[in-house]
Amino acid sequence: MNHLLFVCSQNRLRSPTAEHVFSAYRSVECMSAGTNNDAEVALSGELVEWADIIFVMEKAHRNKLSSKFKRHLAGKRVICLDIPDDYEYMQEELVQLLKTRVSRHVPDLAAGGLAVHPADMR
Repeated sequence: MNHLLFVCSQNRLRSPTAEHVFSAYRSVECMSAGTNNDAEVALSGELVEWADIIFVMEKAHRNKLSSKFKRHLAGKRVICLDIPDDYEYMQEELVQLLKTRVSRHVPDLAAGGLAVHPADMR
């Protein structure tokens, strides 16, 4: 089972949306965090170590991750999704963008099926 960590700045809109969406899949476990000190859930070395794949929303998040948690990143895949901070929590356009971009990097995502019915995800 892959552990996916989603990272944005504040952990209020983009990364919690991703965590919510992908937590519905049986083949992965998901968490989310923010790079800012005042994030809802602040990024930590423990979270970085837990993750198999780290998805950052912007290049600035990758830079912060690399500079602050370099020693925790050995063997980790860090993928920038290039999703700007232009969306609300669970906004349909954001959900579709996340599904398209994340699924490219986690091929067994769909094969594992959903743990919950899509209608129950909202």
